[in-house]
This record gives sequence, C-alpha cells and structure tokens, in this order.
Amino acid sequence: MSTYKMFFAGSGGQGVLLMGQMVTYAAMLEDKSSTFFPSYGPEMRGGTANCTVVVSDKTVSCPLIYEADCVVAMNLPSLIKFEPTLKPGGILLLNKSIIQQEAKRGDIKVYDVPANDMASDLGNARIANMIMLGAFIRTTNVVSSASIEKVIHETLGAKKAEMLDLNLKAFELWRQ
Repeated sequence: MSTYKMFFAGSGGQGVLLMGQMVTYAAMLEDKSSTFFPSYGPEMRGGTANCTVVVSDKTVSCPLIYEADCVVAMNLPSLIKFEPTLKPGGILLLNKSIIQQEAKRGDIKVYDVPANDMASDLGNARIANMIMLGAFIRTTNVVSSASIEKVIHETLGAKKAEMLDLNLKAFELWRQ
C-alpha cells in the first residue's frame, strides 16, 4: 500500500467525518500511520463537510492532499468539487441515491452505491454512511473489515448501543 490518500465529502449530517475518523482509527489499530483533517462550514448539518484521510506504512508528514487515490462523494456538490482531485486510475464512490449525474472522467474507476436507498430499505436513512463505508473498504482494502468492525463497536457501542447491530448490518450490506 505505501501511502493512500482519500477525501470523504458530503453534506453536514451525512456522517462523512465519522467515516474518515473510523478509517483513521482502524489504520491506527493496524499500526499504520494516519491523519484525519476535517473541514466543514459553520452551518454543519446541511452545510458542506469533508475530510482528508491519509493512511501509510510510513510516517505521514502532512494531512493535506492535492491528489487523491479515492473520493467518496455523498452529494452532487462533493462530486463536482472532488472528482478533479482523483489521480488517474483512482476510485470514485458515488451515492447514487442522491447523485444523478455521472462522473465526467473516463480514467477512473466509478462505483455507484445507492447508499440512501439501501439504508431506507433497512429502516433507517441515517445509516447510509455505514453502507458507503462498507463499499469503500471493499473497493480499496486500505484497512481490513475486521478493524472497521472493531472501531464501529468502540465508537458506537457505548453511545448508541441500540444502533450497533443495524450499523454493523449496514456496513456488511454492500458487495461489489
């Protein structure tokens, strides 16, 4: 792997920062170096939110990235802003429940994930981020599913125990 750079982006309230944090924590569990750099507008819920995550086998010296290996876009403004940052051959995960537009580039791998629709089918639209996190892990393998599951238990188990099983089910749902 060496170094893997990614953007998670969407609207405030979609859980994009949580996805980035979970990948960062999972990397630490695997003794990898990682950085997490959030960015969000003052509006928070409903405003724009994104984060950069860098995971590496060696020390990460800077959390800022200008070219990404992967972009997770949970809404259309995120696709428009972050698709150009992907390096050729990079991975773009699109929340096709919300984003009707196709990717413009032909030199990247695009995965359409109807995260909100799948979450609604499970009975809770708020778990779309866990479905997208599962899709991200299964397409990139930047950290293991087992490490993410451990982070889900640690992060959501204490505060939101009643949602733990549903979040784990959502994480496991998407298969490419």
